Amino acid sequence: MAFNSYKNDEITTNATKTATLLRLFSYLLAYKKQIVGVLFIMGFCVVVNLINPLIMEAAIDDYIALGNYNGLLRLILFTITLNLLMVVGIKLRMYIMADICNRILVTIRQELYTHIQTLDFQFFDSRPTGKILARIIGDINSLKNVLSNCVTTLIPDFITISAVVVIMFLKNPGLAAASLASIPLMAAGIWYIQSHSRERWQIFRKKSSNLNAFLHEDLSGIRIIQSFHAEGETMDTFRDLTKEHRSSFARAVRLNDAIGPVIDFCWGLGTVCLYFTGIVLIGVEHVSIGTFIAFGSYISMFWHPIMNLSNFYNQMITNIAGAERVFEIMDTPAAITDGIDVKELPPIRGEVDFDRVSFSYDSSAKILNEVSFHIKPGETIALVGPTGAGKTTIINLISRFYDIQEGHIYIDGHDIREVSIESLRQQMGVMTQDNFLFSGTIKDNIRYGKLNASDEEIIAAAKAVNAHDFIMKLEKGYDTELSERGGGLSIGQKQLLAFARTLVSDPRILILDEATSSIDTKTELLVQEGIEHLLEGRTSFVIAHRLSTIQKADRIFVIDNGTIVEEGNAPQLMAKQGAYYNLYMSQFKNVV
Repeated sequence: MAFNSYKNDEITTNATKTATLLRLFSYLLAYKKQIVGVLFIMGFCVVVNLINPLIMEAAIDDYIALGNYNGLLRLILFTITLNLLMVVGIKLRMYIMADICNRILVTIRQELYTHIQTLDFQFFDSRPTGKILARIIGDINSLKNVLSNCVTTLIPDFITISAVVVIMFLKNPGLAAASLASIPLMAAGIWYIQSHSRERWQIFRKKSSNLNAFLHEDLSGIRIIQSFHAEGETMDTFRDLTKEHRSSFARAVRLNDAIGPVIDFCWGLGTVCLYFTGIVLIGVEHVSIGTFIAFGSYISMFWHPIMNLSNFYNQMITNIAGAERVFEIMDTPAAITDGIDVKELPPIRGEVDFDRVSFSYDSSAKILNEVSFHIKPGETIALVGPTGAGKTTIINLISRFYDIQEGHIYIDGHDIREVSIESLRQQMGVMTQDNFLFSGTIKDNIRYGKLNASDEEIIAAAKAVNAHDFIMKLEKGYDTELSERGGGLSIGQKQLLAFARTLVSDPRILILDEATSSIDTKTELLVQEGIEHLLEGRTSFVIAHRLSTIQKADRIFVIDNGTIVEEGNAPQLMAKQGAYYNLYMSQFKNVV
């Protein structure tokens, strides 16, 4: 099946839960004042909860039993006031924590997105876009409840449990011991569940990522799918991925859901032990009604937080896999980075030197093998040769999208690894055969080449590459809104806009990677004049599929098996009747 790669789960690191949680919770430190306020509110709420059973005990034993109804009324009013304040505090606490958590999610998402933009091409080559999106959107969203509940659930419930145990043992050690007799059974059940749960949720996250990646590429390539009548095959793949997603979720949930029944059983067993001990072993004559009622409340106050903590733990196990996946990308080092002592590349003339450059994408085979050449400022160099010969690799190395393993690349005498990446790429313009356009206006897409370009500069660039006429025929001209990837425009029109975007950036080194390969003959004639204007006064590297488009190049490099096998201008190479001649004649025969 063509889509089996989407069934391959991502390989993720196995960080400890403690390290991941501590890193996640560290984001709360930026909101210390708000957290202190929330803790103060929660402390008040916990105290009110703890004294409610004592108030009930006093109301029964000290007021109702003695007929002191005036005092009982005052106690009721006092209790109502306290509990109303507690309700207000709970709402305020929830509002503050929701605001903090939303801010933290924005921070984490921004950090992740910023870091992803620094990563090299090999990172993106190794994983589908959909799997990256799953981490930026879904995995980060899953962290909200963990962040919120760590403050609003973990801390107050832990304090409540500890305080309840102390109060119960102070009031009656025998009843307290009986009430808590089922704790060892609960601990054993939870330990078993948690030891298997994390792995199942990691599997679920991976299956979610697989499904997301497939959907992203399937929808992006829907025209190809429909053109080749591949709907049935994609439906089969979607069905398989959905089934895996559903079954992995069901396996994880079944185990998580077992915690609730375990705690409910232990809760009920503890309650039975309480009343059996109080009524049968101690005797009702030694325990007051108020004490029985107070203990009944306290045992609920003990087990209810236990249930909350178990739910929090379930939630943590469910979402900790998301945190691990987010932090894994954030910890992925950028392979292409500025060195410690880099300097800014000054304005360049465009002189380029390759000195015995060798490169491979992996250790299996060299793509370039000791390539050397010298390019004068303003020269136009055409790179031709069979697919996989190393043409695109050369231009990727000039822009430092990859780092070479051997040799040196110099621009105006500066080793490109000794200057900042930003100052290097600011003076380059790259045009690829995939002329990506963003959602937005035509004007905004052209301005992407120079964010502070004026409207006059944008129009001048469009006129120079012969894009102005077709733009003005659109309903809103330069303010026409484009859909994703320039939907509604022809391939030729998209490429003309990409030419204008590159021209407005005024690069000193220009790279055209088969930029006219998809243009029809009529459009090609229209754009050739624009390309000549684009190349004028710039050092240019042109990878061309159509050899007819590079006849005016100053030099042509014929690349094969990672080396330059021929070099010269078009007439010189044709006269040699070597590799270039054979390429040209084979293309001519195909045309004929």
